[in-house]
This record gives sequence, structure tokens and C-alpha cells, in this order.
Amino acid sequence: MLKIEVKEGESIERALKRYKRKTRKVKLLDRLKENQYYTKKSVERRVAKKKAAYREQYLREHDNE
Repeated sequence: MLKIEVKEGESIERALKRYKRKTRKVKLLDRLKENQYYTKKSVERRVAKKKAAYREQYLREHDNE
């Protein structure tokens, strides 16, 4: 659970901004969406392989430049 303490003299908008940044950083919403449906291990591995292949190709292209 994330806790955000509003500092003295800090606006509520600023505190909300810090809260949103923290949730993005710990990928809270991503994990909630991920756990909404069951995905088979084979599908997870396939997606991970595809992502790794894309990342490798992207890095190769940008290293040549």
C-alpha cells in the first residue's frame, strides 16, 4: 500500500501528483490489469520472446547510427 503524507504548506494537487508518480513507478496499475485475466505460461513466454527480439533489433539499428 502506498502512503503519501501531505507536507506542511503543500497543495493537495502536488501531493496527488506525487502519488500518481509513485503508482507509475511501482507499476501498480499494470499488475492489477495483468492479474485481471489468467494468461498461460506459454503465452507469457511467447510475449517475452517477442519483446526481447524487438528490443534486440531496435538496439542493433541504433548502434549502427
